[in-house]
Amino acid sequence: MAANRRGNKRGRSVLSLDVWEDQYCKCAEQAQKRRREQSRVSKSTRRYAAREGRDDTLTVRDYNAGACENSEDVVDKYAEQRCESCGSGDDDAEMVLCDRCDAGFHIYCLRPILVSVPAEEWFCPSCTKPPAIQEFPKIQTKIIDFFRIEKFSGVPDTKKRRRHGGILTFSKRSRKLAVHIPSKDPRRLLEQMRSLATALTTSNIEYSDELTYPLGCAPRESNDASLEVGGMQEMNKDDRAAYELSKQMWREGQVAPLIVTHDPGQGFVVEADSPIKDMTIVAEYTGDVDFMRNRVNDDGNSIMGLLFTEEPSKELVICPDKRANIARFVSGINNHTREGKKKQNLRCIRYNVDGEARALLIAIRDIAKGERLYYDYNAYLSDYPTHCFL
Repeated sequence: MAANRRGNKRGRSVLSLDVWEDQYCKCAEQAQKRRREQSRVSKSTRRYAAREGRDDTLTVRDYNAGACENSEDVVDKYAEQRCESCGSGDDDAEMVLCDRCDAGFHIYCLRPILVSVPAEEWFCPSCTKPPAIQEFPKIQTKIIDFFRIEKFSGVPDTKKRRRHGGILTFSKRSRKLAVHIPSKDPRRLLEQMRSLATALTTSNIEYSDELTYPLGCAPRESNDASLEVGGMQEMNKDDRAAYELSKQMWREGQVAPLIVTHDPGQGFVVEADSPIKDMTIVAEYTGDVDFMRNRVNDDGNSIMGLLFTEEPSKELVICPDKRANIARFVSGINNHTREGKKKQNLRCIRYNVDGEARALLIAIRDIAKGERLYYDYNAYLSDYPTHCFL
């Protein structure tokens, strides 16, 4: 008889009564512990386990064996749990219950969505207050200090632009990477940086425009682009010059024309503050580099794949939960619908830069002022439930 799973707290699963009566019990505490362990097996864990040739998951019968008859009240309580958002009781393996009020939600019905069932305590939107937006002060010295800007004149370096004029000119035939064109208004540059500082401080994230390798994560020597399955894209001379100039301009406060705003349904999002040309380097995806195997149960929704190797244990991801830049707030498309795919205006392209993997967000068409930035979260993996993205 097939098991009928229903959502329990923190995603734990319980069996319906028709299956329950066939089980032998050991004790309710053991069953509860094993259900909690099972709930922490995410999609990434199952993919990793499959590639390793082993099964890290337990069957429903396995981890429910041992539940005793006095657990019928738990079964009755959660057997007909429905999502407070969509009203459906289906897809219960993807349902999470509030640890305070017991309200149930599909992880993909929440806004922002959850990538996986949280392993720790979780509280629904009604039981938690959204973090207050901490508006960064409109003070030039504080903004410059926050981003550790080397020098800020508020005026683009036109001499440098003329020297690299061939790179900055867009050409569809050559498909060369192009450098962003910053605002000529110093006040607008400061406002763009202030909007990013507001998003980072509200999210309790430190600004970093480089990949970081903190203690406890993957060491820098593990980022070996030569290990990429099928090889990684190399930068030609012109693209490398454009990349280096783009990074230098960010360090000097000549940032890309982007503004971070707050959407009540999606959180912080990024919009173009002026037109952006096709093939422009919008941002490099930054954060802490770690092994994928260490992040299989990570509840973060912005992890980026960096290196995909023959040995799954060597695969790397970028985790922007503690350190990040503006790429952390770029939205993902619903790649299951035609309308969702039409929104995409960026693509994440991974390059081999001096033997290390780097992930760049590149414009794939001209982007109008005021247009929200989107890319496909599942360009390399299929772990994100993007079919529920707005």
